[in-house]
Amino acid sequence: MIHNILKDKRVVLASLSPRRREIFGQLGLKVLYCPASIDETMETTNPRVYVTKLAKRKASHVAKKMDPDCVVVAADTIVYLNHEILNKPENDDQAAHFLSMLSEQTHYVYTGLCVCYNRRCYTDYARTAVTFKRLTAQEIGDYIATGEPTDKAGAYGIQGYGSQFISKVVGCYFNVMGFPVAKFYDLLLNQVFNNRV
Repeated sequence: MIHNILKDKRVVLASLSPRRREIFGQLGLKVLYCPASIDETMETTNPRVYVTKLAKRKASHVAKKMDPDCVVVAADTIVYLNHEILNKPENDDQAAHFLSMLSEQTHYVYTGLCVCYNRRCYTDYARTAVTFKRLTAQEIGDYIATGEPTDKAGAYGIQGYGSQFISKVVGCYFNVMGFPVAKFYDLLLNQVFNNRV
């Protein structure tokens, strides 16, 4: 289990995301939070490449500041709909636009993971399909008024008020929150520590 694999390791999460903090707490992990201050501009529109490269960029940036025996973890999450990447909305108008795009549609949430340990970086990603019910303009306005969409990819949170709009999820729920736990476990077990735990 993850808490056993990492029990004697110093773990650094290259993020200040409250959702990721919550997930790490649920896993029984005590970690240092060190967000990566990097340029997040990416030239690719391939969602898998986008999230894995950005996660690696974040983890590598933070790992350079740490001892090599620290386990540095980074993630990056996007919403992908009709060949378009939806990041965090820049304002309420963009949030409303994103939500109207998502209405009655199935989109994909991609999260890239990177773990840097002993000067090596390991990456993987998860993809989850999420279907929204039809949203009215009133519902979109009421949701934006909660403040929840402002710091979330695609302008919604599955674990909060936004859960009311979701009719179907195929894949990892935690991926939609921003951190695919099962994928992280597999990455630690089969690549980072290669069963030597």
